[in-house]
Amino acid sequence: MLYLIAWLETSASEKKMSISIFFALFIFSGYLTKGRVASDDFYTFEAVDINGQVVNMENYRGKVVLIVNVASQCGFTDGHYSSLPTLQELLGKNNKFQVLAFPCNQFGGQEPWTNKEIKNWVTNKYKLNFPLFSKINVIEENVHPIFQYVIKLSGKEPNWNFWKYLIDHTGKVQHAWGPWSDIEEIFPYVKTAVEMAEKIVENDGDKHDRTIVRDDL
Repeated sequence: MLYLIAWLETSASEKKMSISIFFALFIFSGYLTKGRVASDDFYTFEAVDINGQVVNMENYRGKVVLIVNVASQCGFTDGHYSSLPTLQELLGKNNKFQVLAFPCNQFGGQEPWTNKEIKNWVTNKYKLNFPLFSKINVIEENVHPIFQYVIKLSGKEPNWNFWKYLIDHTGKVQHAWGPWSDIEEIFPYVKTAVEMAEKIVENDGDKHDRTIVRDDL
């Protein structure tokens, strides 16, 4: 109340100056926060899955994670959706690897469907064995915090669908590849990261029936 009375008693020029200062501070704060990652800890993030359920990245602590921005109508769609399930099956046997797919419509408008339509199409056409999340932005405005994080740590911003960001078992981004790098090409890097994660598990002597090789993809 006292503040309101004092405000009313100020001159028009003083009021104008106060308003100018307020907006200047507001705009400046926007510059300070623009591009800032909400957290430097991957495991503090969360995302909404394709069914509308909140998923905490804490669930993937100790695992190698491959973050992918996906689209249903891209020239790279079939190659990635066909091989990503194989990658998940081969390297996820010891529960130390997880693919996470994030639909995005920002590149060529190639993911125009609703979340329900995306889910129905993908699950009917491909053998999906990894989480599919709700549509997000990965560039420009309202970038999802997970992509703010991987972009900041990798230094690489996606410029098309099916960018792939490899996060190791400690939550740090180790590699980033564009859509032109297929799953067979990145396989050795992912496999090495998973093997490192498996080594820290005690009593993990019988991991595989045989050595997994790139030809299995």
